[in-house]
Order: sequence, then structure tokens, then C-alpha cells
Amino acid sequence: MDFSIANPTELVSAPIEHRFEPYDDNGGTSLAIAGKDFCVVASDTRQSTGYSINSRYAPKAYELGDNAVIAMNGFHADGLTLKKVLEQRLKWYKFAHDKNMSVTALAQMLSITLYQKRFFPYYSFCCMGGVDEEGVGAVYCYDAVGSSERESYRANGSAAALIQPFLDNQVGRKNMANSTYTPMELDQVISIVKDAFTSATERDIYTGDCLQIFIIRKGQPVELQHYPLKRD
Repeated sequence: MDFSIANPTELVSAPIEHRFEPYDDNGGTSLAIAGKDFCVVASDTRQSTGYSINSRYAPKAYELGDNAVIAMNGFHADGLTLKKVLEQRLKWYKFAHDKNMSVTALAQMLSITLYQKRFFPYYSFCCMGGVDEEGVGAVYCYDAVGSSERESYRANGSAAALIQPFLDNQVGRKNMANSTYTPMELDQVISIVKDAFTSATERDIYTGDCLQIFIIRKGQPVELQHYPLKRD
């Protein structure tokens, strides 16, 4: 008896899709605020996939020398890869020029590094803070393909839509009568950062567990503070 099938596609009720998804969004939030002679970069440590928490302590912010800190949101693996690439290029620069790279040059290098991968980009949305050659705080914000802008403050990540309006009000003094933007003191900035993340954890399930606060000053080592956040 012949059991051969004349037309195999007759047994397939629907086309089969084969899909490869190289990216994931691991959540989390970061922000940076520039002051007159300092810069503060902060991020939470929760790493998630959907409704699952992969890790309660997976840092998203990393030191790039004594004058800059980068915070990366998006796909955690791409952030780690980008961090390694930047550290290698900083070592090459140090070896070739016998000095550390300035924040302005570092910001440009990061933009070029992201743009070089534009056809298969790092799924990493970066916010870099530091102090420039004059000792003034600087914040640079990037999209996935390297477009950047220097700003005074910026929030990134899953709770950015909650924190950015808060920063516009408390730091930028936008749309406030008889009030203009003036750089804030360090203790005021630290207090605002803690309040912003404490509020965000009440509404965003991808932000929480622990807050890392990096303080960058000219001529001083980067200071790191930890602040507990909600764990549920």
C-alpha cells in the first residue's frame, strides 16, 4: 500500500514562522544631574524579563575613570559588551597619549562607537555624566545609534516618563512663575534623586531593590553610595 503524500503542504494548516530575536529589554531606570562642580549619576539594580526578576543586584552604571560614569538601560548583555569596548578604547588612548581621556572626548567616542554598530546596534540607551576640563558638571544622553546631546539633567529607562517631569519641575524649574534654572547644591541633588526613585518604584515594577548613586568631582575619586528601594 502506498502511503506517500502527493502534496505535503496539504497537511500544514498554517505557515510556520521561524524567528530569531537577538534583543531583550531588561528594564531599570537611570538618571544624571549636572551641578556647578560635580555630577550625579544614579541607577537601580533590578534586572527583569517580563514579569520575572532575573537579579536584584545587576548594576547598570559603571565608572569610566575618575571623571565619568555611564548608565545603560535596555538589553543588559549589550550594555556589558559596550562597557568592555569602551574600557578597551580608554586603555588604548591612555597608552598612546599618556593621559586620561576628557569627558568631551569620551562623549564623542561613545557616539562614534554606537554609530559604528548602527546596522545591528547595541540595544543600549546610554546616559553619561561627568565633569569637563573646567570642572563643570556635564550630562550626555544617547539613543541606540549614537545621536547625543549635552544637557543639565536627564532620566532614562522604564520609569523615565515618571521621573523626567519630576526633574523638569524640581531641577529645571520649568513652567514655574518667577523661577529660573540655577545649578543645585550636592545635598539637594542627592535628596531629589532619592525622592525620584522612591516614587518611581511605587508605579514601575521594573525599577527597585537598590539604588546606586555615583558622585563625580574634578580631581577626586568617584564616590558611590547605596540606598535601599522597594523589593516587591
